[in-house]
Amino acid sequence: MSYTLDPEIVDVMAALAEQAAAGPRPGRGDWRTLRAVGEAGQAYMAGLVPASSGVQSSTYYARGHDEAAIRLRWYTKSSREPSGSADAAPTPAVVYAHGGGMVMGTLDLYDEVISWYVDRTGVPFLSVDYRRAPDEGTGTTLAEDVFAALTWLIGHADELGVNPVRIAVMGDSGGGGPTAGAAILARDRSVPLARQILVYPMLDDRNQTPDPARSSYLTWTYDNNYTAWRAVLGDAFGADTVSPVAAPARLTDFTSLAPAYIDVGDLDIFRDEAIAYAQQLAAAGVPIELHVHPGVPHGWERFAPHAGSAKRAMADRAHTVSTL
Repeated sequence: MSYTLDPEIVDVMAALAEQAAAGPRPGRGDWRTLRAVGEAGQAYMAGLVPASSGVQSSTYYARGHDEAAIRLRWYTKSSREPSGSADAAPTPAVVYAHGGGMVMGTLDLYDEVISWYVDRTGVPFLSVDYRRAPDEGTGTTLAEDVFAALTWLIGHADELGVNPVRIAVMGDSGGGGPTAGAAILARDRSVPLARQILVYPMLDDRNQTPDPARSSYLTWTYDNNYTAWRAVLGDAFGADTVSPVAAPARLTDFTSLAPAYIDVGDLDIFRDEAIAYAQQLAAAGVPIELHVHPGVPHGWERFAPHAGSAKRAMADRAHTVSTL
C-alpha cells in the first residue's frame, strides 16, 4: 500500500513545492543557504496564524556551561496573577527549544508558536536562544544551553511563581534533539524534570538512508539532515564516539528519564527514530505517550494550521502542557 497525503494539505503542499522550486536550493553541506531558506520559511509560517493576544514576554539571561550568556524569553498570560501575590499559586512551566535543524531558527520566529501555547494553556513558557551549529555552538553545547535554561528557571522559580518540580522541557524538530539531550543531563545530574515533550524530534545522526516511498512528500530532506548533523558534529559525524547528549538516539541507558510525550508525522524522515526512541523509553519503564499522524510530513501543522490533523496535534500538545 502506497503513502498518500492528508487530503486537507494537498493544495498547500503543491503551493510550497512551487515556491521552493522558484527559490535557492541548499546544496548538501551548505548550512548557510539552508539557514537562510529555512528562516524565510519559518517567517512565512509565523504569519499564517494571527498572533495570540493577552500574552506578554520579558527577557532574561542564563549562564551556559562555558559561562556564555544564553538569552531567554519568558512568556506569561497577561491575566495571570503576578508572582508574589497572595492569590498566586505556583504553576507548572515549560522550557522550550525552537526548531530549525539545530542550524537555524530564532526566538523571534517562534513568538507566534510559544504565544499560542501560553494563551491556550495559561502555562508560562521560557524560550531558549540556544547556540546554533556550526558557527555558534556544536556537539553537546546545544543541549547544555537548554539545560542551563532549565536550571535557571528552577533557581528563579520563587520569583516567577513556578513550582520547580512541575517544569517540562519541550522542543520541536531540531529543538527536539537538544530537548531530549537536556532531559538526559537532568537525569544524570539529579535535576528534577516533570516531562519531556518531543515534537517530531531530530534525534539520530545515523538517519541517512533515504526511503524512496516517502521521498516526494518530504519537507525536511535527507540532504538537509546530512547538512545539519554535519554542522552539529563536525568530524565526529557518524563516529561511534558521538555523545547521546548531542544525538539522543545514541543513548543506551534509558532508565529514570522523565516521562515523554512524542509526536511525529508518518511522512517525516524522523518517524522511525521517534518511534524507536519511544520504544526504548517504554522498555526502560519510562511512561510515554506516542502519536504518529498519518498522511502528514515534517512541520505540517505550521504550514497547514487549518487542517483537522494540525488542530488535533496542537490540541493534544496543549493538553499535555495543561496537565503538567
